[in-house]
Amino acid sequence: MNSEFLPEVDEEFREAVRYYENEAPGVGLRFVAEVRRGVTFITENPYGAAAIGSGIRRKVLNHFPYSLLYTVEPELILIVSVAHLKRRPRYWRGRVKEVRERLGRTKG
Repeated sequence: MNSEFLPEVDEEFREAVRYYENEAPGVGLRFVAEVRRGVTFITENPYGAAAIGSGIRRKVLNHFPYSLLYTVEPELILIVSVAHLKRRPRYWRGRVKEVRERLGRTKG
């Protein structure tokens, strides 16, 4: 199954990479590799991560305090957030509503 980051997700991912790379060279690259492992897992096992409600699933990353929040759409995994586990809880919910409106869905 294919996966796609929303444009806002791509930017928040890049910000996290920059932060880690500025803190210690090489850590940003390790974060990229861990996100890639997470994306590979969810594309191979779309229902393998925990359901957290409203059609959203959460794949917690190893070694970093982040998770991938995503929806399983027909033929697509849509990643709605690369979310830090301790900051701004549920800020990504507005994104889910926008995606569902765009896709013509009202429920997860």
